[in-house]
Parts: sequence; C-alpha cells; structure tokens
Amino acid sequence: MGNKKEQDFVKEITPMEEDFSQWYTDVILKTDMVDYAPVKGCMVIKPYGYGVWEQIQRVTDRRFKETGHKNAYFPLLIPESFLKKEAEHFEGFAPEVLWVTHGGNEELTERLFIRPTSETIICTMYSKWVQSYRDLPVLINQWANVIRWEKTTRPFLRTAEFLWQEGHTVHATEEEAQEETLRMLEIYRQVAEDELAMPVILGQKSEKEKFAGANKTYTMEAMMHDGKALQAGTSHNLGQNFARMFDIQFLDKDGVRKYGWSTSWGVSTRLIGGIIMVHGDNRGLKMPPRVAPIQVVILPIAFHKEGVLEKALEIKNELAKTFRVEFDDRDTYSPGWKFNYWEMKGVPLRLEIGPKDIEKGQVTAVRRDTLEKFTLSMEGLTEKISEILDDIHQTMFNMALKNREEKTYTTTDYEEIKRIMKETPGFVKTMWCGSRECEDKLKEETAATIRCLPFEQEHLGDTCPFCGKKAEHMVYIAKAY
Repeated sequence: MGNKKEQDFVKEITPMEEDFSQWYTDVILKTDMVDYAPVKGCMVIKPYGYGVWEQIQRVTDRRFKETGHKNAYFPLLIPESFLKKEAEHFEGFAPEVLWVTHGGNEELTERLFIRPTSETIICTMYSKWVQSYRDLPVLINQWANVIRWEKTTRPFLRTAEFLWQEGHTVHATEEEAQEETLRMLEIYRQVAEDELAMPVILGQKSEKEKFAGANKTYTMEAMMHDGKALQAGTSHNLGQNFARMFDIQFLDKDGVRKYGWSTSWGVSTRLIGGIIMVHGDNRGLKMPPRVAPIQVVILPIAFHKEGVLEKALEIKNELAKTFRVEFDDRDTYSPGWKFNYWEMKGVPLRLEIGPKDIEKGQVTAVRRDTLEKFTLSMEGLTEKISEILDDIHQTMFNMALKNREEKTYTTTDYEEIKRIMKETPGFVKTMWCGSRECEDKLKEETAATIRCLPFEQEHLGDTCPFCGKKAEHMVYIAKAY
C-alpha cells in the first residue's frame, strides 16, 4: 500500500511563472473542477467546480431578489426571424450562432437558433405582457445555459456552451433604465469584491466594445495574476432599441402610448476562471471562503487510536451547522498526502485532530491563504472559525489588490505603452481621444484593448498618445482573456 500512496501523491502543477496557461489547465483538471467534453469547445463541470457555481448563484440571486427581481425561464430555441428584427444585434451575434435546421427527419420551415443571449425571445414575450404603465417595471432574471460557437476555447473562460444569468428589465423612463443598469453593475461589484475577494474596476465600454444593440455597456474588469484583464460582468442600457424592434409599448398615465426602456445584464461561469487566476498559486487553488464549496476540511490524525475518530466526528457535526465541512477519514492515504491534496483544492481552512490535540482540548489549524499553522481551543470553535474565514477573505482581497496595483502603470507615451504590453503586461492608465481609429491601432500594434472608461476619471494629460489630438477620456487598457 505504501508504494501506491507514493504513486498517488498529489500530482505536480506547472509553475505559473514558467507557463501560466499550462498552470491554469493543470489546476482545473487536477483539482477535479472540470473535464473536456466529447464536443469541441464544451466542458463538463464536475461537482467541485459546480459547487463553486452554486455558491456564486446563491450570493448573487439573494441580491437580485433583494432588489425586486424575480426568476423565470425562457426557451432555448428561437426563430431566425426574431434575430433579424434587430439588425445590429444580428450582425454582432451571427458568426457565433448555432442553427437547428431539422426536427427528426423533417427540415424546418424556419431555422431555429440556440440562444447566444435571450434579448430577442424575452422582448417578444414582454411585448405581450407590457400594455400599461401599471405593468412596469418588469424585473426578470433567468439562470440558463447559452451557446456561442467560439473558435478558440478554454474551460470557464470561453467555451461554446456556458452557464450564466441574464437579467432583462423594462422601464417607463430613460432615467429608470439608466438607474437599473448601474444598480446591477454595483450588485456585480459586491459579488466580486465582497464574496469572491476579487477587486474590480467599474467603467463604461467604448463604442467598439459595447454590446451589440445597446446604447451603453458598463463593465467590471478584474486583473488576473499574469496581468491580463478579465471582463467579469457587464450591464447594458439598451435604450428603446429592442422595445421599438419588438413593439414593447405601454399606455402611460397621460393616455399616450410609449415605447419602454430596457436593460440587460449578466455574469457567467467565467467568474470561476477569474477566481482561479486571481487567487491561485503554485500549490493549486485558493478558494475565497464565502463561495468555497468546502470551507473547512477536518482530518483526524492517528484515528485508529481510541477516541480520535469520535471526537473528530463530534467537532465535524457541530461545525457543519454553520459551515460547509468535509470530513476526510480515508485510511488509504497518508496525512502528508491529504495535506497536499486539500491545499491543492484550495480549501480555506484545514483542521487536524490527533490524540495530543484531544489531550490539550485543542485542534491544529492551517490557513490556505498564508499556510500559517496554529492551534485553536475546542471551546468556542465556531465563532473563532467565522472570524478566521472573514480574515482569510480580507487577506485574499488585499493580496489581489496589491497584485493589481503593482501591475498598473500610468503613462501617456505610446512607445512606453507598447513596451509595457510586450514586457510586463498589466493595466495601463492613459488618455484617449475617443476615436475608433486609435482603438484599432492599439489592438493591431499591441494586442491590447480599451477595457473601460472608468467612473473615476483622472486627468493624466491633454493629448491622446495614439494620435496626438485632444484627449477626451482617461482609459484602462490591457490584454484580455
């Protein structure tokens, strides 16, 4: 059995400094988060990975409901004619659409597409449901899967099929729609920072980068460990574009029929990719405690000795009333193997309970974020662990913020921007004139894009570094996933 144990010792992970992309692949596969599906570009989310998604759903859905939103479900299949109603939207999504042409052996009279997003089908239904100002606002969200036939894929970050939520609302006025768009972006910020320990920058997307069919798109951008950006969530003010195309009209208080103002907003399973790449290290995952599928793992040590297993189980049952707890009493692996295994899985707190601990009325604790080892009295253990998990969350947030700050540069010199993007990728704060030509030039010459026009604007200079004309905005630029 000893040889078997050694052979099964936690498998090596490629150091992130050596090859970040390979590190990411190693981590997601070796921690049993995901597996590749038989269909190109699709993934199987295994229980541990899905457990993270369930926790993200929980903390996000609670906030949706607190702000008056209700969940519904809309069809996966949508008639082709619906997509063509909104020309800009159609053009934006057509290359990624997967088509259904046959039902059994019969060719369909009208092709159906599998939703890449649901504006068209949802707006069609809203046109039936909205008749009067009394029907507004409509505040609906759905948790669903979508299909986008992506050319290059990577599990969680970009796959042909992924899980997400998409909120779709209709309002009586432009002001209300804008207020809703920013309210939902703020909810996403709360989820990212207060639950995932992931610092984000909020701002508006450029015209080039905005959602197809939107008036304005707002985004939260997170920095990954390697200095690349991740668009972690978006919220769109759709104006009256979809309302006019799909005839969402209501009779207002003044007796006049008017078009509604709509929004849409979403986050997806790419948040899981964000968690991995923001917090992970060369030992594997580091799970933020508030969304970790397992918050505490308990390992009885020398549990063949009298009373160890019983005491460890007693503590487990008590802690399980408050926390998501795993109890590892497998006798086929050594304690050392288990330590490494649970560290790799990123469980925030490990508790070891052996005969000496029981004698002293304590447990030995190890934090995953700092690898600090210490003892805790068995008295008042629940309260102490709550405090430790909160501290782990804050420490992880601070570490991620420090990484972002160290990799954020400020310059209005284009040559310097090109050098940074080539040698030390990160966020660059700079000025921009607002032209599409400069944006295209940046992407072509550096592979970086304008991530957002941040809400917190700073005056860094008067001229655009790309063309020398008058600068209008401060922007964040970065390479992105």
